[in-house]
Amino acid sequence: MPLKRLSVTGVRNLQPVTLHPSPRINLIHGANGSGKTSLLEAIHLLGLARSFRSTRLQPVIRYGEQACTVFGEIAQRSGVTNSVGITRSKEADYQIRMDGQKVRSLAELAAALPLQLINPDSFRLLEGAPKQRRQYLDWGVFHVEHQFLPAWQRLQKSLKQRNSLLRRGRIQRSMLQPWEIELVAAGEQLDAFRQAYLQQLKPVFEDILAQLVPLEDLTLSYYRGWDREKPLAQVLDEQFERDTQLGYTQAGAQRADLRLRYRGMNAVDVLSRGQQKLVVCALKIAQGYLMKQHGAQQDCVFLVDDLPSELDEHHRRALCSLLENLECQVFISCVELATLRECWKTDTPVSMFHVEHGHIVQTEDVWE
Repeated sequence: MPLKRLSVTGVRNLQPVTLHPSPRINLIHGANGSGKTSLLEAIHLLGLARSFRSTRLQPVIRYGEQACTVFGEIAQRSGVTNSVGITRSKEADYQIRMDGQKVRSLAELAAALPLQLINPDSFRLLEGAPKQRRQYLDWGVFHVEHQFLPAWQRLQKSLKQRNSLLRRGRIQRSMLQPWEIELVAAGEQLDAFRQAYLQQLKPVFEDILAQLVPLEDLTLSYYRGWDREKPLAQVLDEQFERDTQLGYTQAGAQRADLRLRYRGMNAVDVLSRGQQKLVVCALKIAQGYLMKQHGAQQDCVFLVDDLPSELDEHHRRALCSLLENLECQVFISCVELATLRECWKTDTPVSMFHVEHGHIVQTEDVWE
């Protein structure tokens, strides 16, 4: 059970509150604008130190306050409970503490509370830039492969140095060599991690997708970021002149992408908006199932914003069943509680929280 206790202060219109969520299903209901999404946003802040609603921090902090604070008690599979707190100020500074000690790496925070968000913007995973799909892929690899983060950091450092030299204009080829050696080594290691992860993810994704929508001709493939027929070192050498003209590195693991095609065409161009949302749901839920198969130290927590408005009743029930069978902690917001009332088994722990004008109150059990 990840979040045993959640305390929120200074987040948007929410009044200060302390909640004790269910280890399984948590339904957050109330009128539009009442603060339901803000509660999900607070959990997102706790796990990733950033909002999913705004790139700027100032709108997240309650009017008249200088900072917002979210505190949580997170239970690990081992039975250990970690106390985690994050404070973010209007100046964009943040302080993170875990068990009373300062946390300097956001990776520690992400590892302690793995989060997956499903909301009205989720379909952008398909239609957005490759960076979004690459982040999706790397999220999964990060949570199952302990050597991913060091390799990713090496790639970023060597790439930054190579690009900095390229921007100087005409330079000697030898000046790039030390950084290219590191770029190639880190890039090939990341590529191996990503390929191994995707090989495990694909059958899980296909099984889950089949339970949501019949799209047998949908294919999921991986582009590593450079010509698959050539080693990266050769590609960098061949593209040196062009890289110098552009001032950045064109090929490498930093250009990787996931490609979804339906009957030979880009899925985003032929699938309906509803089908796209179901594909994205399947992609995200598949990562939760794969984490559980790997025996990760923590299960994934799902934040599902405004589920009923996104899906019809049939698909809503199918999605809820998948989340229920995953046996993880889920927070779902909705306007009308009745739309989710019959989606759960009678023995599944369900807690309900009513939100009105920023006030959050736990209400009677859904089965009473």
